[in-house]
Amino acid sequence: MYIVPIAWLYVALMMSVAEATNTNGSVLGGILTFILYGILPTSIIVYVMGAPQRKKARLALEKAQNEAAQLQTDNKTTTNQ
Repeated sequence: MYIVPIAWLYVALMMSVAEATNTNGSVLGGILTFILYGILPTSIIVYVMGAPQRKKARLALEKAQNEAAQLQTDNKTTTNQ
């Protein structure tokens, strides 16, 4: 899953190096290129791609909490009788 973002960051890094080492370029331009073409879009894409995994984890946690609450209520009713 992470091979494409890693590859894109490599491409963006090479673009940044080319920008910084160009005779008309600057280091600031290279840094901005890396941030705006590399880090920012990659972080958004990785976040969006991870949404189904976060949803599964949230649902599993809610299910575990519901089961624990159910067990507690069952234990309370059996001890009261």
